[in-house]
Amino acid sequence: MAVRLLFGKTDDPLFARSKWWGSPDMPEDMEYPAAGEGPLTFMCQIRCEEIAPFDPKGLLPHEGMLYFFAALDYALGDLDAISSPGMGEWNPDCFRVLYSPSCDNLRTLDEGSSDLPAEMLTFSSGASMDDSFRLLGYPYYEEVRDECPGMISLLQVDESDDWGLRFFDCGMLNFLIYPTDLAARRWGDVRCYLHSA
Repeated sequence: MAVRLLFGKTDDPLFARSKWWGSPDMPEDMEYPAAGEGPLTFMCQIRCEEIAPFDPKGLLPHEGMLYFFAALDYALGDLDAISSPGMGEWNPDCFRVLYSPSCDNLRTLDEGSSDLPAEMLTFSSGASMDDSFRLLGYPYYEEVRDECPGMISLLQVDESDDWGLRFFDCGMLNFLIYPTDLAARRWGDVRCYLHSA
């Protein structure tokens, strides 16, 4: 079982809610993550109580906020970006997963925001091994499952014409974690892997 991500354009304020793109709403004591050449691109924040109905086994936290960042300049069309991590497993400096156990006292940071406007995120039950945007389940590509045996997709990101998001040719980005590390909430043990067919 997996949690499918659904996107929607909205003019409603998305402060402290689940959203894709835009700027993260982070606690005062949490710093915006950066790579060697500057801030990482904010991808999404997941308000964990919103995914609880679709995660009956409690694999993910059901309170607080989960944040995803990655070096996506090249994938979003900046072909001169010299920090493109390329294919295969990414260096840990090229991505970050952060978690706050509380959604109180947040402030909006925009150091690494893309030019893409924030979109509302909603959720539904999904298949555990398809090519959708989703939390949990297994990587869609067999090659990734072979390279990272026993790991599950914390977040799977497909390409999108809507955003000009391209991972070379038919690529997909997976934030991967071992189930034991997920159960222990060891977000620093997440790995990131890009594969293109």
